[in-house]
Amino acid sequence: MLLSFHSSGIYCEAGDFFIDPWRPVDRAIITHAHSDHARWGMKHYLAHRDSLPIMRHRLGEIDIQGMHYGAPVRINGVTVSLHPAGHIIGSSQVRVEHKGEVWVVSGDYKTTTDATCTPFEPLSCHHFITESTFGLPVFHWEHEQAVYDAINAWWRNCQDEGKNAVLFAYSLGKAQRILRGVDGSIGPIVCHGAVENTNAVLRQAGMVLPPTIRAVREHQKGHFRGALILAPPSANSTSWMKRFQPFETGFASGWMQLRGARRRRNFDRGFVLSDHADWPGLLQAIEATGASNIYVTHGYTELFAAYLNEIGYNASAVRTEFGTQEEDTPLENE
Repeated sequence: MLLSFHSSGIYCEAGDFFIDPWRPVDRAIITHAHSDHARWGMKHYLAHRDSLPIMRHRLGEIDIQGMHYGAPVRINGVTVSLHPAGHIIGSSQVRVEHKGEVWVVSGDYKTTTDATCTPFEPLSCHHFITESTFGLPVFHWEHEQAVYDAINAWWRNCQDEGKNAVLFAYSLGKAQRILRGVDGSIGPIVCHGAVENTNAVLRQAGMVLPPTIRAVREHQKGHFRGALILAPPSANSTSWMKRFQPFETGFASGWMQLRGARRRRNFDRGFVLSDHADWPGLLQAIEATGASNIYVTHGYTELFAAYLNEIGYNASAVRTEFGTQEEDTPLENE
């Protein structure tokens, strides 16, 4: 096979390179800058040019080459090109072609559009490696504007009650979507350091984001009233939260689609917003490839692969080390 599943990652023997390796290798092609796909320790990285600022911010001084979408390169006789995945800024599908055989590695992707990244591009291939983070029929996303309208209404209600609205969202991708989508005229928007550091890198790279305030130690309890506070889920139930009392909490994630998820995680509100494809999106993307052979990585791999086999594909679940981000990982007891 042109691509195989190696102990260090997805490997192309003919080209002698890896895609999103999880252990140090000489040459790595990276689908996007989330830390379960872009890891430290590779001798040489290749990624979309829009991923480079975040990768350098997170990984330090690395040997990295930036590519444009659709511009092929030859690596030891193998043709490689990157194409939009629609997941976060710079996210890419990796198309690999050699001797007439075409593989596409999706990385993480979504088929709906948002203002922070290039929309997903369907690609024809013989073999397709797909994620399955939300690979169950229960997952159907509503239009994102309806989600932003719901966040705005909740924020206004918190403001009317003299409270802050603390919204948890992943610091790269989800937080910037929310910043672009909510109504900033409602009140001040305050960001946890992890979110604001990412904002700063992306602003410097040219992304347009509304004004935000970095949360700092000097902001004591009572400093803000009626603000929207954006923070990563890891900040929930920590001492960092005390300065924003009184507040209500919300979580923006695809996992909020599951009944009881918000209650079990003790959030006041749940907003269904994901940077991954839902059930219809996964099936549409796979159908558009025309591929007969499907390899299912992180998520509901066994269940999704079984369904694909039922409807006529040659599908198999593949074990990888992807899926360690907050939204990639299922909530406990779900």
